[in-house]
Amino acid sequence: MENLPTPFPLLDHPELLVPMYVHSKESLDYAKNFPIQDGDVFSVTFPKSGTTWMQEILTLVTSNGDLSQVHTHPNWERVPWLEQNTAKGFLENRAAPRLVSTHLPYEYAPAQLSKGRGKVIYTARNPKDVTTSYYHFSKFAKFLQDPGDFDDFFNKMLHGTVYMCPWFKHIQGWLDHKDQMDMLYVTYEDMIMDLRGNVLRIAEFLGYDLNEGVLSTIVNHCTFSSMKDSKMVNYTLVPNKLMDHTTGKFMRKGKVGDWKNLFTVAQSEEFDRVYAEKMKGDDDVNFIWDINNST
Repeated sequence: MENLPTPFPLLDHPELLVPMYVHSKESLDYAKNFPIQDGDVFSVTFPKSGTTWMQEILTLVTSNGDLSQVHTHPNWERVPWLEQNTAKGFLENRAAPRLVSTHLPYEYAPAQLSKGRGKVIYTARNPKDVTTSYYHFSKFAKFLQDPGDFDDFFNKMLHGTVYMCPWFKHIQGWLDHKDQMDMLYVTYEDMIMDLRGNVLRIAEFLGYDLNEGVLSTIVNHCTFSSMKDSKMVNYTLVPNKLMDHTTGKFMRKGKVGDWKNLFTVAQSEEFDRVYAEKMKGDDDVNFIWDINNST
């Protein structure tokens, strides 16, 4: 199988790692200087925090529940990544509302966001489950670094040497500037516990009044079981040179608390210590770490 380039550090910000195969200095400059239009909606996530889920929700909310796009166009075309090389081709000349995904830390995001342009939805997930999901994804995503064993990956996550890390800086960077932009903060865990209520929150934030029929259509489509079987969502359309589908699945479990199946007691305690140190003072950020449910 073809070997892809390893992630590279930006010359001016060596702490940020991005995979060269889908990013470039030019694509990151494009993201930073992206001209925001009225109606633009930005879905911001750290990797493995509900990005795909939010792409489906936004597609359906802004189309009043029309399922045609989600059955015919891959999510990366409907809600493309701003920082990737393909962004300009997807977003230039696109009619409003333009739906945009990004994993970028705040300092790399479009400068106009801090001036109140566009709308931002930041989706967060408890970082133990992020670490678990990210580890499994990295084992078959050929454009990412080899994760090694879980102990290696665990240490890389804590020390911020994985794509778009550190997690702590990512969430703090965005939430510290929330008052400078039109932002809605949601969590993966809240959406699992109350998908219908959170779809309504998102719709209201974007200015859409959904009737009960449309709301039910969106909620039924945006369950984990529905999305994992859709080729427009589950990334099985991505060629094997990018994702080795023989060794893993993009849509794996969609559960809260799966970290307990991978973390040792010592790792959990170490993570708790680092989390308490890094997130000290961020009293508004609270996570549910385990529930017996799935999307």
